[in-house]
Amino acid sequence: MSTWFECRVKYEKLMQDGRQKKVTEPYLVDAVSFTDAEKRINEVLEPYISGEFFVNNIKIANYSDLIPSENGDRWFKCKVSYISYDEEKGTERKSNSYMLIQANNLKEAYENIEKAMAGMVSDYEIPAIQESQIMDVFPYFSKEEESTEKAEVKTMVDE
Repeated sequence: MSTWFECRVKYEKLMQDGRQKKVTEPYLVDAVSFTDAEKRINEVLEPYISGEFFVNNIKIANYSDLIPSENGDRWFKCKVSYISYDEEKGTERKSNSYMLIQANNLKEAYENIEKAMAGMVSDYEIPAIQESQIMDVFPYFSKEEESTEKAEVKTMVDE
């Protein structure tokens, strides 16, 4: 199971009109500790941000699952309520879980979560979906997986 850390990174961003603007953007990193999260976010963002940047906040994110989509360009936070029945008391109990879904819009996010939940045995409902501010997600790859991933990307670029 992954532990996701939300890292807020502050830097000067070049805007479309050519001026520099200080921004703080959240990114999600799979890491084993706060120290590892800071190290990983620095490593992955260094090639993409020109100039200085610093991580001004790191917190554990409460996402139980991540559902990426190759076509999606935004991340949506989805609240899923799992419904269980207590037969002795005759009551229904809900336990909430949050997932991060990649999609282009709310409708697509809902469809992606429905596809991902299609094989579930337990009952559930989706009481909320909202667009998150997360700019990008960086899952953990072992060295072997990372090499495979880079090779696949290189093959796609070469084609």
